[in-house]
Amino acid sequence: MLDLMPAPHLIFNEWDRHGTCSGQTPRAYFETVRKARATVKIPPDYTDVQRPLSVTPRDVEDAFIKANPGLSPRAIAIGCARKRLTEVRLCLSMDLQFRNCPEIAKRSCRLDQLVMPPTRGG
Repeated sequence: MLDLMPAPHLIFNEWDRHGTCSGQTPRAYFETVRKARATVKIPPDYTDVQRPLSVTPRDVEDAFIKANPGLSPRAIAIGCARKRLTEVRLCLSMDLQFRNCPEIAKRSCRLDQLVMPPTRGG
């Protein structure tokens, strides 16, 4: 999993917080994580960021929606902290199809401008 998650402690944390409740074995759970990751297309402008980029949350959201047919604004949230993009959350159904999740989308970043750090991991 180190090709998708940049540190062993993040892998263990993922299993502890989410995998143990999944009803799956660790192997099956992380295979599902890989399938979910393969479902999501990262927009070309964001696949190999070498230097920090200045972006708006709306730019990131629009780029992900364009790159992922079936993804709607109600199925994505942009995470931020201290003017820095921290994550892009997408909601998937159990069969790994995009689904609306207003409980996540309503928590999307409201800042005007963010810094997207250089790319790490998969």
